[in-house]
Order: sequence, then C-alpha cells, then structure tokens
Amino acid sequence: MADQFFVYFSELFKLKAVSSDGVVLGTFYDFSMNLNNDIYPRAQGVIIRRGFLVPRYAEIPMTELHRVDKGRIFFKNSASAVIFTAGKPDVEFALRRDVLDQQIVDVENRKVERVNDVHLLRVDNQYHVAHVDVGLRGLIRRLEWEDGVDFCIRLFNKQAEYLSVEDLISWKSSQVLTLGSKKNVLKLDVARAKLAKIPPTLLAEIMGDLDIFEQYSLYRSLAVDVQFKMFADMAPDDKLGLIDQIDDAEAAQLIAKIPSDEAADFLMSLPKGRMHQLLRLMESQSSRRLRTLLGFHKDSAGGLMATEYLWLRSSSTVADIWDKMKASMDSPATLTTIYIVDEQFRYQGTTTIRRFINEPPEKSVLEVCHPQKVFVRTDDGMEEVALLLEQYKYSAIPVLDDNDVLMGSITVDDVMEELITLAWGKYKDQI
Repeated sequence: MADQFFVYFSELFKLKAVSSDGVVLGTFYDFSMNLNNDIYPRAQGVIIRRGFLVPRYAEIPMTELHRVDKGRIFFKNSASAVIFTAGKPDVEFALRRDVLDQQIVDVENRKVERVNDVHLLRVDNQYHVAHVDVGLRGLIRRLEWEDGVDFCIRLFNKQAEYLSVEDLISWKSSQVLTLGSKKNVLKLDVARAKLAKIPPTLLAEIMGDLDIFEQYSLYRSLAVDVQFKMFADMAPDDKLGLIDQIDDAEAAQLIAKIPSDEAADFLMSLPKGRMHQLLRLMESQSSRRLRTLLGFHKDSAGGLMATEYLWLRSSSTVADIWDKMKASMDSPATLTTIYIVDEQFRYQGTTTIRRFINEPPEKSVLEVCHPQKVFVRTDDGMEEVALLLEQYKYSAIPVLDDNDVLMGSITVDDVMEELITLAWGKYKDQI
C-alpha cells in the first residue's frame, strides 16, 4: 500500500535539502503548486533556499524528489544540476507566498479567516493541499513553540480543547483572496460555486472585513450577477474603494445595475469629473434616468425616489397585473405595489396584492385601486413623505411632477435610511 499520511506545511521548513551525491543544498522553503482547477492542488516543485544574509533560491521539480527521511529531503539531482538564483522563482502559485498569513473566505461558515498553516496530504512523493489551519495552534506550530506551550497547558488542564482540537477548513470550502504581493485572484471553480450560494448581503458584510486588495480579489471571484447584487449591499466607503480598483466602463455598468436612488446618491459622492465620465459610459436610458435624479435636491422626494417600480396602463386587467409581477420577479422594484398610468403616463392610482388577489382576472385595474390617490411631488420634503407613509401605512408612495406624470417611487426603507442618517449626524456627539 502506498505511504499515505497528513503533514503540516510548517513542519517541512526544518528539512535539509540533499542532492544525490550527498551535498547539502540548503533548506526547504516552499512548494510551487499546480492548480489546474483541481479541488486539492498538487505540488509541482520544491523551492529550496541557501544563504542567510543574501539568500539564493532554486526550484526542483517534484519528479526529482527521492524521499523525505529523518529531517532531510533527498533529491535525484546532483549538486551541479541545481541552479540557484538571487530572486525567488517566478511561479504562478506557491504555498508560503500565496497562502500563509493570507485572508480566506470560509464559504461554509461564511466568514473571513487568516491562514496560519497548511495541512498537506502526502501520497508517496506527492503532496496535495487538504486543509488550511486557521487556529491558534497552527500559529504556535509555525513559531516552533508547540512543545513548550503544550507542556504549560497540560500542567493546568490536561483536557484543554487546545490540545486536541484542530481548527481546519477544507481547501475545497475556502476561497483565497490574495496571491502574495501581486494581489491577484486565485480562481477555484469549486469555491466560486460555493461563494455564489452566500447571500449578497453577507458577502457585502465580508467585504467590510477585508482590505481593498482583498475586496477586489473577492469581487473578481464572483459571477457577474452576484457582483451586481453584492455591490448594491456594500457600505458606501467600500463601494468607493472598489470603484477605484476597476476601470470606468465596468464601474459604470455596476452603478447602473443598483437601484437608481442609491446609484444617484453614490454618484453624488464622487468628484464631478468622475461622475460625468461614468454617466457618459452608461447606456443612454440609465444615464438619462440618473441625470434626472441628480437634478433634484438630495432630501427632496425627487432625490429620494427610485425609478424602478411596477406600472400598468389604465386599460389593463387583473390578469395583466399577475403577468407583470411574474415577469418582474428579479426586479429590485417593490412587487407588492403597482402604479396605474394613462397613455401620457399621468398617475391614475395605486393597487396592491391585498386589493386584487381575490378579484376575477378580467376585472379592470382601475376598479381595484385604492380609493384615494396618495402621492407626493418631486420637490416635497422628506418629512412630508414620511408623514404620508405613516398616515396611510403604505410601504411605498408614488412621486409625481407638476403635470401629474409618474416620476418614481419612494419606499419606507428609503425614508428610514435617510432619517436615521440625519438623526445620527445630529445626535451622535451627545451619545
């Protein structure tokens, strides 16, 4: 049976590298890895180092590895065949450089962790990455304090959890966020698929725990549709940081995909030159919509409204409402509220699921509208909007211009977010 067991990466650092003719070449330094989208990547080369003040490095293919025995790693090469250089080998991916001390996303527990060691599966002379160690014990092992720390802990508590429990995350369940100093993205298809299952809101929270380079790496690891959803849920400062890392065309596409009221607020936070550049790069419809919103004062109904909402012509029926809702399931608009307009897009009324759910399909939408037309004008203030929403217990309210043309919709969440921000700015110094 093949020799098979697990070994920690840090335990290999002590190994002396020995050539086929018995010359000590240096010490083990790193593994270069062969990714190829493998679930458990395999080492393709051993990087050894010699010298202290002026270290030199050499990479030896795994095919030249003979055996590991008694604190030494033996190679089939002769000493003269091993070429050392001043710089570290230029490899795509290396464990020490690209995994140790890096941030990873634990896609099972949906949190960010720091890698303290790597757990390797050894089969004959092949080494595969099995787990990453994110526990304190992994760090103690790397510092070579394990024996002393274990001795001290046993003196006080022989059953201490630290002595028996390893804090390991399966490699296939983790997503590395950075590749050494290059700050690139490691694309693991298995991890990407698992990341896609994390709700965008939680991904946005994870982004808040990372530095800007790691945020960019996580962003790049996601499918495009998940990128849009996560960006919409990110904190404003995180959005700004991420936008600075991508080109203007991609940034414009991202901003155009989030709710229009949030997009307008975000654009207002940018320098005017950058804002106008992004607007120019958007599709004409998105650009026109956002330019309209940017023309209103931030705290007015026009500045608060979103232009994503459900609407139907006054000639429609209840059956048309159901069709509209089914076709809009992926829309950010409020699905429970539908606005009715005439041929000139003048507001005619509002209906909700409660009013038409039990009505026959052929019934006119005007017959299932709320009896009162409750709305605000684009230049009304936030306080007036909040009072009407509270008075009528609506979740959303339409915004009209002076000609009664439907311009947008404001939800309770939009108003609450602004009120909380204003209240916090006013009273935070008193708390």
